[in-house]
Parts: sequence; structure tokens; C-alpha cells
Amino acid sequence: MKKKILIFSLAYFPKHVGGAEVAIKEITDRLSPEEYEFHMVTNRFDSTLPKEERVGNVHVHRIGLTKENPEMGDLRKLPLHLNKILYQFTGFSFAKKLHRTEKFDGIWAMMAHSCGVPAGKFKKAFPDVKYVLTLQEGDPPEYIESKMKIFGKAFDRAFTSADTIQVISSFLGRWAKRKGFAGEPVLVPNAVNTGHFMQQYSDAELAAVREEYGVSKDDVLLVTTSRLVLKNAVDDVVSAIALLPEKVKFVVFGTGPDEEKLRAQVQQLEIEDRVLFRGHIGHDVMPKYIKACDIFIRPSRSEGMGNSFVEAMAAELPVIATQEGGIADFLFDEKRNPEAGTTGWAVDADSPEQIKEAVEDIMTRPDKVKDAVARAKQMAIEKYDWDLIAGRMDTEVFRSLFEAKK
Repeated sequence: MKKKILIFSLAYFPKHVGGAEVAIKEITDRLSPEEYEFHMVTNRFDSTLPKEERVGNVHVHRIGLTKENPEMGDLRKLPLHLNKILYQFTGFSFAKKLHRTEKFDGIWAMMAHSCGVPAGKFKKAFPDVKYVLTLQEGDPPEYIESKMKIFGKAFDRAFTSADTIQVISSFLGRWAKRKGFAGEPVLVPNAVNTGHFMQQYSDAELAAVREEYGVSKDDVLLVTTSRLVLKNAVDDVVSAIALLPEKVKFVVFGTGPDEEKLRAQVQQLEIEDRVLFRGHIGHDVMPKYIKACDIFIRPSRSEGMGNSFVEAMAAELPVIATQEGGIADFLFDEKRNPEAGTTGWAVDADSPEQIKEAVEDIMTRPDKVKDAVARAKQMAIEKYDWDLIAGRMDTEVFRSLFEAKK
């Protein structure tokens, strides 16, 4: 018999989406509509979007404060910024009314912050409905807990009342246990469209991109795809660029609140011609633009998992990263993880000098790079493709959840 599942998510397609929302769509699009019927209660934000519509395999119900055609930055300003707080109450209230007609078999909260509170309230009101919590958070757990402290025990119940907690990294699994989850978290990571990032381009196409960047064929290009926020540590890469030879340059794809500060840092270090701010890049053209570069880098101060690293691995770029949070599940360093095959170059957080050394190692050891890149690509294909991950969500999370109900 088909199972009805209600998803709690702060945002959803077609606008204002991130990795968590992509994960929902990639998974639900691959699960059989003969076996599952998905509904969602989410914030509307944009008054031009319908209050209700079908997106892929999800019946989307939108609520909350709106503005006509808001930009992503508007979501962090009043009045739209209030949606995150209001959703703790309105998400539950709307879901409760929807349950009267739809009779859900299960609920699925996408991230404890900020969907765990309304999901926990729903579970308390309807204890027979099974509850899955997915942890995808990229911010440090301590930071999230401080932000959610005002909700007290209601936030704790997001963890303790869950029937299943699915996590995208071992790091987040440990957080679930610390927050009082009695069971064993199910580790099913996020994935990437490996085929998309494995596309091949001619030398002429890649040379055209480098010409667009305004660099020479001999320049060594570091590249990142990052929100420009403190946790992604783009500032550490900028500092490292100043320590490296002139031919090493840095291509920055992304926008965010720290952009002005980063541009000021670049100016202070007098490396304006070596740090190229390229703004937002569409997912459709991203593979070509990062393949025209030489090294992918994001020395994150915290990370739930980090799809961008796996995308770069599928695109056959050597990767420099910290081993913070979930990155440690797939980035294995020659010296730090001698028992595992090398898949990247690990550095400590807040260490421009180590970034400099990792770049120099990549520039001078082509045989090591070739071996690490091949191993990382194979790992991406075998462990982080969406077809595989959606299948695991079906069997290890949803089927197990409803079988336990019998």
C-alpha cells in the first residue's frame, strides 16, 4: 500500500534552494510514485509562486511571509527573515490541518535547524505517525544549538522523538547521539550527479574559459564554489595566494555576506590581479568552468558533508580541504591517513601556510596527483551517485521505517 510522507523544509524549488533541497528533489524524483506519495509544507517567500503546486514527485504547500521576486539576500532581511522563526509554529499548525485530510503515514524533517521543532510537535500530537529526521547541517552543532536555545526542550525533542535519524556524515551521527537519540543513526551521504561533472571538453573549449578568466596557459588556477561566509574560509585561501608564486591565481565562484570583506583583504594584500571574483555560477555550466582550473579548494572551518568536494573529484580535479566535520568521511590524505588510499590534500583549519604547502605539493608531484585524482573519481562514482543514494534511502530509511511499524 502506498505510503504518504509529509516533508518539512524551509524552502523548496524553484527558487532559493541549497544542498538540502536538492537532496530532497533528487531522492523523491527517483522513488516510485506507486509506493510513495510526498507532500511538503515549506515557506513561500515569493508572492509570485503558487500556494500549492506539484514539483516533481512532491505536492508542495507554501506558507509564510512573501515579497515579489525576492533575491536570496532578501531572505536574510526583514520581513522575510521572520519566516524561519514563524515556521516553528506555522509549519506545525499547517501540517496538523493537512493531516486531517491526507492521513500521513510518516513525516520527514529536512534538518533539525529549523524543521526539527515543528516535526517534533507533530510527532507528539500524532505518535503513531513515523518520523524521520535528516541531519544535513553545515554549521557547527554548537552554533546551531545556541541559535535554537530559545526553543528549549522542543528542540531536544527534534532528536529524541525521531523514529529514525538519517545523517550525511559520521560527524553528524555523533551529534545525533549527543542530543539524545536512542537508536543508531543511519549514514546515507548526499550525492552528486557524477555524470554531469564527468563531462569531457575539448582543449579549445577549456582554453576559451581560461581566456575569459584573463589568465595564461601557464598560470595555476585554484577554484572554489562557495557561499562567501566565514565557515567556508575563503579568506584563508586569499592569504595563501599572497604566499605563493605570481602564477598561482584563485577563481572564486559564489556570493555572500563576506564578499566586501574578502575584496578588501585582496586589496590590502595587493593581489587584485590574482583573485578573480566570478559571482554565481549555474550548475549547468559549472563542470566546464571548474575543469578549466587546476585545483579545487575549500578549507572549511565546519562542514556537514560538502557536495562541492565530491563534484570536483568527479570532475578530476585534485582537492585541498580540511577534514572538519563530514569531509573526513571521504578526503584521505597521504600523511594523515596512511591506511587509506589518498583522495586529496588535507590542511588544518585557519592555516594559509599549510594551504601553500599543499598547492606546492600538487604542482611538483604529478604522479601523486594522477593517482589521487583517479582514486577520488572512482570513489565518487561508486559511493556518491544519486541513483545509488536514492536506492539506499528507499531501503535503509523508508522501507525500514514502515516495516518497523508493523
